[in-house]
Amino acid sequence: MSRKPMQPPGYWFDGGAPPLAARMLSGVYGGAVAARAWLYRRGVLRRRGAACPVIVVGNLIAGGSGKTPLVIELVERLREAGRRPGVASRGYGRTGASRALWVQAETEPATGGDEPVLIAHRTGAPVRVDRDRVAAARALAQAGCDVVVCDDGLQHLRLCREIEIEVVDGRRRYGNGLLLPAGPLREPAGRGGKDRYRVVNLGAEGAGEAGFGEWPMRLAVAGARPLLGGRACALAAFAGQRVHAVAGIGDPERFFATLRGEGIAVVPHAFPDHHRYTAADLSFGSDLPVLMTEKDAVKCLPFATARHFSVPVSARLPEAFWVALLDRLARP
Repeated sequence: MSRKPMQPPGYWFDGGAPPLAARMLSGVYGGAVAARAWLYRRGVLRRRGAACPVIVVGNLIAGGSGKTPLVIELVERLREAGRRPGVASRGYGRTGASRALWVQAETEPATGGDEPVLIAHRTGAPVRVDRDRVAAARALAQAGCDVVVCDDGLQHLRLCREIEIEVVDGRRRYGNGLLLPAGPLREPAGRGGKDRYRVVNLGAEGAGEAGFGEWPMRLAVAGARPLLGGRACALAAFAGQRVHAVAGIGDPERFFATLRGEGIAVVPHAFPDHHRYTAADLSFGSDLPVLMTEKDAVKCLPFATARHFSVPVSARLPEAFWVALLDRLARP
């Protein structure tokens, strides 16, 4: 039996009224966030930089919004532009989190973090995980990287950055617009800046739309790849069939909707974000194919069978976005 994922409070996204206690705590949290930002603006708390430009890719709400595909595409675009990018990450949920680590494609996800391992596997770029993001960025610069992409960390104000990319879930947006715990926001949604780009993740199914001053991002599905290796096949090969669909990401329904959009009859199995899988988690009592996100697949390789497939996705944004971003990066 699959476990039910931890769900955010319903009032975050369904329009219900938050409890009084949550609203009071939200006010305390908001005051702390504002005070901390003020201290950094005034220089009381000092920012630290690396010896190269830093691009932070993050989001404002608790939970995922589709940052990893954008980080992967950003690394590839920077490389095509002649840069030497590296990726810094905290490596959320990994064991030994107090220890800094260079992550390789073959690193165990439990040790390096599922997203850093996926990024290393897809890009081959240097990836450094460290709870101290400043130290991670500096280690990458010392290793020869001339630009650092920070996976998450919009709220990590200690790290200087040249560019911020905020990723917004096109379906859920900012929920009720309130700060934690009354709402999903880690910081007020109005905070912006001349060097912040707001990217709206519309997914593969095109959920929602980008507004004024926002850049649309769609996720292109590359097909299904057997976890044991071999030739990939188009998702259309599963059209009209029932499959088990596994997603341990911030918004599992997005993955399920992508498969349904291909005419696949989905038996959904949602797990908590960053879930550590065991073979028992994928024992569903039938021999149907099992399709999962690429982030989940890197954690299921040790017990994969011929029935298990990953579904990689790639971020697609307007060319004008990349022109604007690379132009800004080239300016001092």
